[in-house]
Amino acid sequence: MNEETTTEEKKWFKTLLSYAKGSGGKLWVSVIFSMSSLIAGLIPYYCVYRILDRYITGGIDKAYAVNWCLAALCAYLIKVICFGISTGISHYVAFNVLEGLRLKVADTFLKAPLGEVYSHSIGEIKGVIIDKIEDIEPPLAHVVPEGAGHILLPIVCFVALAIVDIRVALASLLALPLGLIFMMLTFKLSGRNMVKYQEANAAMSSMIVEYVEGIEVIKAFGKTGVSYEKFAGSIRDYRDFVMEWLKSTWVTMKLAFAFMPATLLGVVPAGILLVGKGCMTISQMALSVMLAMSMVISMAKIEVFSNGLRQMQYTVLEVKKFLDIENLPEPETERLPDEYTIELSDVHFTYDEEQGEVLHGIDLRLNEGSFTALVGPSGGGKSTVAKLIARFWDVTGGSIKIGGIDIKDMKIETLADIVSFVTQDNFLFSRSIKENIRLGKPDATDEEVMRAARAACCDEFICKLPDGYDTSAGEAGKRLSGGERQRIAIARMMLKDAPIVILDEATAFTDPENETKLQESIANLTKGKTLLVIAHRLSTIKNADRIVVLNDGRIEDMGTQDELMERSVLYNRMWQAHVGARDWAAGNIKEA
Repeated sequence: MNEETTTEEKKWFKTLLSYAKGSGGKLWVSVIFSMSSLIAGLIPYYCVYRILDRYITGGIDKAYAVNWCLAALCAYLIKVICFGISTGISHYVAFNVLEGLRLKVADTFLKAPLGEVYSHSIGEIKGVIIDKIEDIEPPLAHVVPEGAGHILLPIVCFVALAIVDIRVALASLLALPLGLIFMMLTFKLSGRNMVKYQEANAAMSSMIVEYVEGIEVIKAFGKTGVSYEKFAGSIRDYRDFVMEWLKSTWVTMKLAFAFMPATLLGVVPAGILLVGKGCMTISQMALSVMLAMSMVISMAKIEVFSNGLRQMQYTVLEVKKFLDIENLPEPETERLPDEYTIELSDVHFTYDEEQGEVLHGIDLRLNEGSFTALVGPSGGGKSTVAKLIARFWDVTGGSIKIGGIDIKDMKIETLADIVSFVTQDNFLFSRSIKENIRLGKPDATDEEVMRAARAACCDEFICKLPDGYDTSAGEAGKRLSGGERQRIAIARMMLKDAPIVILDEATAFTDPENETKLQESIANLTKGKTLLVIAHRLSTIKNADRIVVLNDGRIEDMGTQDELMERSVLYNRMWQAHVGARDWAAGNIKEA
């Protein structure tokens, strides 16, 4: 472990409170109230001692007993009130921290290169944002304030015991060294496996998500499928690991729990011996036993809380790995384009060094208001070019400019405002169809939303849903076809009305009946916009101003439909394959 990592681990709690949205200082107020609550809880013991002492030494009158009982009651009420205030404040701080962490992780993913996001499985991301961050709440809301109080309480009790008799105070520590030794051994054994535990938990979460997402395929192949075996295996591996871990710490943990809080092992014999010698009164011994029992509770709590604190530390350090993902750099002051010509100059790109370069010096100019199509074999780099323009990643060489301004000199939000991107895999959020379309323009009226839906040929099937435009997309998603989801995404794009439009197989799942109408709508609504279309159905882009043939990360040729038909062997082969597939499909439909 290097020095920088060690320093970060030492500062993990400070890192955590930095996400408290300005309420971190309140946690220390919570600690003060927690300490006050526990100290107030000792006062009734003193009240009992005074009553017992008066009773043994010379009798007790009613008024004396009532006064000390009232004092004990007041102290108890103070204890309850202070504890309530402490937990209320600590929970407020804890949930502020959880909110801050989740928003920061989400913001980090939004600003990070898409490859960084894709490098983490859905299960891992879900596990961090939902489960692990949620795991921080109990220790932060309880362990920190209450733990601080339970650390103070044994010290106060020890001082009180020393005031009664120093010999009893020292006797209370008789079993403490053994308890500390076993607790440290437990931490050492546990610490070795904590990282492995986190990794095993993340692997299991990832497999569960994969299993649920692929349940349709798994049902088709039954329990003999590979995915089911991987799913079941990950759960068994997790179970076996946790059981082995618990076995390795079981003995030391139980011994620590046995010896750490065993203050009565020394106090009771010492007290009896001192009373027998006349060095201590019975009432003082009773007070000593009550103070020792308070130490027992606190020492037991400290063991439990210390484990929770260590768990929180590991969780925070794991979440911090996500928070430290390097964002796409943004300029402090940005330059805004006056026009929307896109220019790629000697663009190179590599997803990772092992895969090698996927784009090899792309030079391409998309004039403002032009319609450019990217075609070519699968894996040729078409989608990569489109995503680089939207700056899902940064180029590894060369530059991409819009209106003469490098997209790296624009803020990510600005670029998102001027570029509409629709892919063939369209995600609908669990909100109404209307709100899913309105994402393109948050302040759009209902009429504008419906107009965009009609233009994207969505209106007819939306109106058939149980609640029409107010139907939840999560519910409707089970009924919608891939083509219908695509049309909703296109409606969203139309509503956004951005000056640059990128369509990556945006009509791939659209049925032939609606495709012609949808293409006409797109053509009308993208007039005057800089339009880039990636398509396998070459008939949909034959009227493009320019068709760019991309093959193996290089531009093989470019020109109009007629020009490419004359000179491009690859384009001719693709065109013949497309026409043949279309004719075959039309023949099957006719026969059906």
